Amino acid sequence: MTPSEEIFDIFDERMNPAGQASRSEVHARGLWHQTFHCWIVEPTDGDAVLLFQERHPGKDTFPSLLDTSCAGHLLAGEAVEDGVRELEEELGLNVPFEALIPCGLFAEEDVISESCIDREFCHVFLHVNRQPLTRYRLQPEEVTGLYRIPLEQVRKLAQGILSEPIRIDGVALNENGMPVPVERTVGPADFVPHPGAYYELVLKVIDRIGKSAL
Repeated sequence: MTPSEEIFDIFDERMNPAGQASRSEVHARGLWHQTFHCWIVEPTDGDAVLLFQERHPGKDTFPSLLDTSCAGHLLAGEAVEDGVRELEEELGLNVPFEALIPCGLFAEEDVISESCIDREFCHVFLHVNRQPLTRYRLQPEEVTGLYRIPLEQVRKLAQGILSEPIRIDGVALNENGMPVPVERTVGPADFVPHPGAYYELVLKVIDRIGKSAL
C-alpha cells in the first residue's frame, strides 16, 4: 500500500462492518465496500434519456466502457451524503444531496480477473438535469465522454434484449480537454455489464415520479 492509496470501510456480505482496507487490497481480496452512483436523467419532448459516462481507458475496472453517469467510492469514515462530491468532480455539477432522488441500495459483484474482484454496495440516486451536454465539465482523468441514451434502449439493456447496435449522440473530450459533440454506434459489449436489476432500480423510480416531474 502506498502512502496516498485510498482507504475504504469494508463489510461482510450482510453489510456488517468488518474494518478497513486499501483500495488495492479491497479489489485483490474481493472485499465488500461502498460506492455512490448517480444517474442523470434528461427530459426531452419524447422519451427521456439517461446519461452514460465513458470510462477513462486507464481505469482498473471496465476501461472505456459506458457506465453510470457519475460514480465513486466512499472513503473510510464517509457517509453516503459525502458521495455527492463525485457529481462536481466528474461532471462539474454543484448539486446538494437533498436534491437527489434515492433509488435504493444495490449489491453488485463483478469478477474482473483472478486478481480483481469488485464487490460493491452501491447507493444509487437519480438527478434531473436539463443543461446541454457541452456545459458539463468532464474530469479528464476519469471520464472521456458523456452520451444520451433513450429510456426505451435502457429498458432493452436491462432486459438483455439490446441485440442490435444503436446510434447515440453525446460529447467526448478533444485533444484540448474540451467536450465536443460526437455520434457513435454501440452495442451491449460497449456497456459495463450491470445486472438488469440494477437498471430497474432507476427505471422504476423514473416511472414512479412520472413524466410531469421530468
